[in-house]
Amino acid sequence: MRDTLNSPLAEQVKCALHMPLSRTFKRMETLRYISEYKHEEGHNPTLLELAKLDFNLLQHVHLKELKYLTKWWRDLYGYVGLNYARDRLVEGYIWCYAVYHEKDFALSRIFLTKQLMLISLMDDTYDSHATIEECRLLNAAIQRWDESATSLLPNYLQRFYIELLRIFKNYKREVVIRDTYHVAYAQKAFQDLSAYYLREAEWLHENHKPSFKDHMSLSAMSIGSLALCIGLMVGMGDLVTRESFEWAAGYPNVAISCGKIARLMDDIAAFKGGKAKGDMATSIECYMVEHRVTSVVALSKILSLLEDEWKTLNQALFQHHAQLPVVRRIIKFANSMPLFYAEKDAYTFNIHLKDTVESLFVETIPM
Repeated sequence: MRDTLNSPLAEQVKCALHMPLSRTFKRMETLRYISEYKHEEGHNPTLLELAKLDFNLLQHVHLKELKYLTKWWRDLYGYVGLNYARDRLVEGYIWCYAVYHEKDFALSRIFLTKQLMLISLMDDTYDSHATIEECRLLNAAIQRWDESATSLLPNYLQRFYIELLRIFKNYKREVVIRDTYHVAYAQKAFQDLSAYYLREAEWLHENHKPSFKDHMSLSAMSIGSLALCIGLMVGMGDLVTRESFEWAAGYPNVAISCGKIARLMDDIAAFKGGKAKGDMATSIECYMVEHRVTSVVALSKILSLLEDEWKTLNQALFQHHAQLPVVRRIIKFANSMPLFYAEKDAYTFNIHLKDTVESLFVETIPM
């Protein structure tokens, strides 16, 4: 059928067969469509010119944010001294940019990027550096969320903890007074994530072999996506209410599915490429052991489960009308996962994002 189609429809069909339009990273899809639109019959040259201008102007806004965030991250990374942690500011920003690229969401985008980078530091500490006792102390301090808890921590974690408290405190000053409660919900989500990280560390320490169900229940939470599903709401103004945060804090199915998509895609990429870190078994390995099947059978099952979670995201658009502004952002966040995990963990192995970074932030569209 594709052979009978003219360009650019043939290319559009090919892309849709590879990745359904509803799952695409919308900003990259915008770039692709801008390059194709001029080949469509009856295209509007003025509309095309405005689309190019809009992209280039927003690119300038995003570059300014990246410059600010790069300096912030360099200062933070150097100060806390956690040199074992991944240095991935641009990659983290892309994740948040996927949620909202619009100029009006600059405050939200910047806060979410900072939250994601703090999560990355915490993740690498729990996952690949801290002893089990240090993990327990870090979680105890994060649950207390007070400078008096700094003394609980080993010296190398004290600066990280102090900066964590300071960054969240500063954001309460940066959002409008009526929205300071936004940050409190993001803080609680961060504390919950710390507890999930500790539970994983305890499992690893005890050489615990969880069932596939137990593994998915925890790892979908510990991937960090659920905490960010709450964090992405900070600073969204009138689009969110206290009821929106209460709804998200209950981890609705759309947020859980976002976490499962991230976890399953990460596990598939890790399994295909070989795990780089000595962390827990992947969902694929758990399924293989529990059901005594080959990797081919297990991978097929995981891909089937992944499809089910994408369907849940689609259903959420019809089930949560009152929270539609938030649901749409969560789905955009989920749609970024194929960019990061389709072939390999591109957050860890960032060479895979080089072309994306250049397309989004370096190369302007010729007018």
